[in-house]
Amino acid sequence: MTDFDYQQIDDTLHSRIRLAIVAALVSVDQADFNFLKEKVKTTDGNLSTHLKKLEEVGYMSSKKRFVDRKPQTTYRITEKGRRALEEYVNTLEKFLSPGSSGKK
Repeated sequence: MTDFDYQQIDDTLHSRIRLAIVAALVSVDQADFNFLKEKVKTTDGNLSTHLKKLEEVGYMSSKKRFVDRKPQTTYRITEKGRRALEEYVNTLEKFLSPGSSGKK
């Protein structure tokens, strides 16, 4: 593993909470805040902070609406987010491959 550059790891996804959010979103069409909170097992404030960061970089999108007069926000992973997750996993696989030079 002589050619691996740890700086290739996506810092946005390397956060445990953001990685968990993206992993949850990749398996569903869309998810609301409560679904993500349950899956990620974090506080409202912490989840909100990480959702905002993911939206800022374009890895997910949100849609706000009212359901029975209550606000509801749903989240979806974007194509950019899917590609970023795939690249993140590929980068980690290179890092974890014994004797890998970073080439397949």
